[in-house]
Amino acid sequence: MLTVAINLSVTAAVIGWLYRLGRAEQPLSRRVLIGMVAGAALGLMLQLLYAASPLIITETLVWTNVIGSGYVSLLRMIVMPLVLVMMVAAVVRMDEVATLGRIGGLVIGILIATTMIAALIGIAITSVFGLTAEGLTEGARELARAEELVVSQANIAEMTFADILVSLLPTNIFADLTGARPTSIIAVVIFGVLLGIAGLQLTRDNEAQGAAFRSFVDTAQAVVLKLVRMVIALTPYGVLALMLNVMASSSGEDILNLIGFVIASYLAILIMFGVHGVLIAISGANPVEFFSKAWPVLVFAFSSRSSAASIPLNVETQIRDFNVASPIANLSATFGATIGQNGCAGIYPAMLAVMVAPTMGVNPLDPGFVATLVGIVAISSFGVAGVGGGATFAALIVLPAIGFPVVLVALLISIEPLIDMARTALNVSGSITAGVLTSRVLDMPEEGTESTTAAASST
Repeated sequence: MLTVAINLSVTAAVIGWLYRLGRAEQPLSRRVLIGMVAGAALGLMLQLLYAASPLIITETLVWTNVIGSGYVSLLRMIVMPLVLVMMVAAVVRMDEVATLGRIGGLVIGILIATTMIAALIGIAITSVFGLTAEGLTEGARELARAEELVVSQANIAEMTFADILVSLLPTNIFADLTGARPTSIIAVVIFGVLLGIAGLQLTRDNEAQGAAFRSFVDTAQAVVLKLVRMVIALTPYGVLALMLNVMASSSGEDILNLIGFVIASYLAILIMFGVHGVLIAISGANPVEFFSKAWPVLVFAFSSRSSAASIPLNVETQIRDFNVASPIANLSATFGATIGQNGCAGIYPAMLAVMVAPTMGVNPLDPGFVATLVGIVAISSFGVAGVGGGATFAALIVLPAIGFPVVLVALLISIEPLIDMARTALNVSGSITAGVLTSRVLDMPEEGTESTTAAASST
């Protein structure tokens, strides 16, 4: 049909424009925003021009959805390799925790505990705002998936708690890597942890073989991250198609859910900053003074959107301004960039899960669901969040782990730049909080100033 061909030609022209922006080395975040706006404009145009001819809209979306659905499929493709490699890499690097004993354990414990608190805040805020994925995902397909979930829930109801625990363990890792079971992701996480522990023991028994294993893991991680970045590079085009579909097929109320999500996210982040302040006050420090001293680091994290890039400044600030011992500052800043990020690994995946839950026939405020979600959020926060786009990767682990689709993750990538800056600042605030609390609990202040430079340079 000529009209459909014209619509697709206009869409192709916009895609070509986005490609040229990429060739001109425009930042990805800017191209994602442009893709979001362009997709929304194209979808709105379809609604306005063909309100009386819905068949034209449907036939146009059949072809534009090839891009959107293809992008979602690629996101699903990278989930299992990402989980396995990142878990192994995270555990292999935990030899520092074994060396520093209580320091590492306490730092990680605080990071995980605050991430669980962040998840609870995300659940509460999403419920208060009444945010839902209804109308923003794939409709009929999600209803079919909900029917599957009902059957799955019936089967789980017949299982004892011991049976459920056993079902989480990997039996055939190759089958689990294909997602053959509902618990496949948890099984891959467990396998990754066990493989990492085996690597640590190998290093102790045979240093040469241990170094070779660590080198292999580092190489595998680099390759997987290259693959991840290849998929993420397609985000502007996937966002364009997904937003086009949303605007062309959703009601105004559904679209407002996206705006509501941004507002709710910022409110949850501000509340979590308040939690950090309360924890600092409980430790005997002044919260106002804490945020005043941490402000330069938080501003850098906000503007750079990188927890990893903030590590040197993070360490220096903890040692110089908070009198935190060098080992604690190094561990809290380093682990805080890869474990227990409050914003990316806590608030974000929890909010998405609560939004998707009603479309799957699940009560998001059910105590069992909340406990399961918080537990999975805590597990998934290991190793994944430190990667660029960590919030997306964390959500890609959490949602499938509880049997939910990942379509909403792809759609909300369109508004990621609007909230990622504040999320990153929250992540860094969490790592500084962990360092200060650990220092006060263990009573290990920094002595002298020479170690400050050494610690900062070592990162």
